[in-house]
Amino acid sequence: MSELNWAIIGPGAIASEFAQTLQANGRGIYGVGSRNIERAQAFADQHNIKHAYGSYNDLLHDPAIDIIYLATPHSHHYDYLLQCLENGKHVLCEKAITVSSRQLDPVLALAQKKGLIVAEAMTIYHMPLYQKIKERIANGAIGNLKMVNVTFGSLKPYDVSNRFFNKDLAGGALLDIGTYALSFARFFLTSQPDEILTTVKPFETGVDEQSGIILKNPDDEMAVVTLTMRAKLPKRGIVTGDKAYITVDNFPRADQATLTYPDGRTEVIKAGSTEKAMVYEYDHMNAAVSGAITEHTARLTNDVMQMMTNIRDQWGIRYPFE
Repeated sequence: MSELNWAIIGPGAIASEFAQTLQANGRGIYGVGSRNIERAQAFADQHNIKHAYGSYNDLLHDPAIDIIYLATPHSHHYDYLLQCLENGKHVLCEKAITVSSRQLDPVLALAQKKGLIVAEAMTIYHMPLYQKIKERIANGAIGNLKMVNVTFGSLKPYDVSNRFFNKDLAGGALLDIGTYALSFARFFLTSQPDEILTTVKPFETGVDEQSGIILKNPDDEMAVVTLTMRAKLPKRGIVTGDKAYITVDNFPRADQATLTYPDGRTEVIKAGSTEKAMVYEYDHMNAAVSGAITEHTARLTNDVMQMMTNIRDQWGIRYPFE
């Protein structure tokens, strides 16, 4: 297959980081679309992108574009995902990929029908460190996997109008930061959890401010996840077995971890580079679309979305547009 052409929908802050990171590492973007041409052109000029589109529809109807990087707020992902797929485009979608399984299921069904790939831009699934840790676990480094522990606390300023707390924009800790924590847990758990216990403290706008989540799968492995949007907690994941445990700090884009044995001995595991997190996503998507790899991350994404949907259903939190 010839070089694949990428285009961006949603030229905001995360898209700017994506374009800048790719450019710094010798990768290019073909086009960018916005709902007005001035914004699209300004983004294109800033990131040396040749093609700017004044509407998403114009971008999607360009036959030269192969892959869309979808970087709109997650409250709008569902509609844009369907539009991208209907127009024959593969999609790398920012997280959370949708707000529920009720949205993700038809997206994945349409992708399969069209022979297209939809993947979530979840750094955990693509960082070389995580592949190396999995190899060490498979080779017996921690013995039998017993538990996963994940904490993520993001101290957001008190602002009821901010998107993080806006129910109309699917705000709340679960979809904003919980998707990282649950993706970390699911990546290491042998199978999908079938038991979920959870409790939540709602924010005054009706979204989830903080929560505790306990998972258990048919292999009797467990995970405990702690989330909060109004207090700082380390972005820390711990994978423990009956022989040792592995700690990953700043886990969303980690490039090193610590293996700790019961006698206190430690070993540092290193792989990849934090600065290249988005490059790994881009390269993996290219490989999947070109057929160089046949297994991608949709299964894990689907499992995590099923968990988040179950959790939010237990809380009784629904967004106005659902």
